[in-house]
Amino acid sequence: MWTLVGRGWGCARALAPRATGAALLVAPGPRSAPTLGAAPESWATDRLYSSAEFKEKLDMSRFPVENIRNFSIVAHVDHGKSTLADRLLELTGTIDKTKNNKQVLDKLQVERERGITVKAQTASLFYNCEGKQYLLNLIDTPGHVDFSYEVSRSLSACQGVLLVVDANEGIQAQTVANFFLAFEAQLSVIPVINKIDLKNADPERVENQIEKVFDIPSDECIKISAKLGTNVESVLQAIIERIPPPKVHRKNPLRALVFDSTFDQYRGVIANVALFDGVVSKGDKIVSAHTQKTYEVNEVGVLNPNEQPTHKLYAGQVGYLIAGMKDVTEAQIGDTLCLHKQPVEPLPGFKSAKPMVFAGMYPLDQSEYNNLKSAIEKLTLNDSSVTVHRDSSLALGAGWRLGFLGLLHMEVFNQRLEQEYNASVILTTPTVPYKAVLSSSKLIKARRAVQKNMIFIDQNRVMLKYLFPLNEIVVDFYDSLKSLSSGYASFDYEDAGYQTAELVKMDILLNGNTVEELVTVVHNVKAYRKNVLAKCYGGDITRKMKLLKRQAEGKKKLRKIGNVEVPKDAFIKVLKTQSSK
Repeated sequence: MWTLVGRGWGCARALAPRATGAALLVAPGPRSAPTLGAAPESWATDRLYSSAEFKEKLDMSRFPVENIRNFSIVAHVDHGKSTLADRLLELTGTIDKTKNNKQVLDKLQVERERGITVKAQTASLFYNCEGKQYLLNLIDTPGHVDFSYEVSRSLSACQGVLLVVDANEGIQAQTVANFFLAFEAQLSVIPVINKIDLKNADPERVENQIEKVFDIPSDECIKISAKLGTNVESVLQAIIERIPPPKVHRKNPLRALVFDSTFDQYRGVIANVALFDGVVSKGDKIVSAHTQKTYEVNEVGVLNPNEQPTHKLYAGQVGYLIAGMKDVTEAQIGDTLCLHKQPVEPLPGFKSAKPMVFAGMYPLDQSEYNNLKSAIEKLTLNDSSVTVHRDSSLALGAGWRLGFLGLLHMEVFNQRLEQEYNASVILTTPTVPYKAVLSSSKLIKARRAVQKNMIFIDQNRVMLKYLFPLNEIVVDFYDSLKSLSSGYASFDYEDAGYQTAELVKMDILLNGNTVEELVTVVHNVKAYRKNVLAKCYGGDITRKMKLLKRQAEGKKKLRKIGNVEVPKDAFIKVLKTQSSK
């Protein structure tokens, strides 16, 4: 189903959030600010320590379960998630407060170049509040629809979310989508209205939108300016009061969920884990429920926001684990880790991502096949939403057929291959999956979108729900929508299954040769050529014959001397070319 502002909106009133979905706001009492100081002489339970102190020695047993809060920051793209994360890191003393703190958790080059988050990032914050030391595990998530799988995985390690909404833009597509991801997971939702410092900000209007669409009382919204730091400390107070601690058992055998991972060429797989039961420490022998292989733990720790080794990790905590997994196939997102000879019931894991866009990927030179294969394997370890199947082409040789969640997802994946692995590739035309029925009766045409519903959020905003053929929106629909609406419209989509349609395979020829990279499936269209007779209105037939003869001579000459080479970046540019209107 295709939604021009969000999905699942029809259930906003009928599915009112439960107690865990929108807890009541408790009036904040006095709180103590983080204190910086030298390393503690002892670890008495009545001492409080800041992030600076913990960096010298980390004993994670000093955080009982009731003092742990695991939460994600979710929002539509460009609503200020990463800026809010920067302020939270500063307020808790995790990083020094400087003017250079911009997108601190966005570590990839592609993220800084594009100004968007494409990978969920974790940071453990230590915060003193009302005489207690709290461990706050923050996960900053992407906002673009193409990276929604990152959000759904991150929520598995959380008990609550900060739902950030722009005070100027209001509720947009991913605001709605992310809310229902959190709602379905029965997480506490804290609405945060950001950018109240903007000239055109209207936080009262956004409060009404949140109450109407999500059924969350407007007095539970927290109004902030993450850029200026205005009222951000109230967010920390709300996290402690409105997000419940994790429900875990430290005395039970170890049960840890791998919710993300990266590959280091020296240390192997670095797994991000959330502990649901038990304890894990360096030297423990652990078993993968997926592969049944046994490993010895080399290092455990937390991200603060960089890797900080600890003695142990305890149930309820989120951190990283290195156990000598040298092969990328050994680390599976959603895998359950347990202690050797202490088997446990595996955790549910994750629902597999469903690719929306497919493209062929081939090395520029077949001699680079093995290097590109290794690069793709390592990168898909870090981005498990990409599906990979081996493929081959008569024109391009051996390669792969990759599945992505959208066109931006495909572009970012290609860019990361170039930046992180120095790999140059040929990408074929993105296509969507079809089910072909041979020798069948005449099929039903499905060329246009069908409007399913429409709802007015307020006087200035309408939510439209359409049923689209996937191929209609997968290439440049999002860009066109933004252009036509001057950037105000937003878009989200989900799979709606298959419908029959009359389709053909369309070949693009250059100098008489098929360009495999541009082959695509389209609705039945007639063959097309330049109409050299368009300027002729009546008159002598001989003039028309001369024009046709001249066109034929030009084609003959082209066949003799023409030799066209298409640069690899031309394929994406062709897809983005929009017809003038």
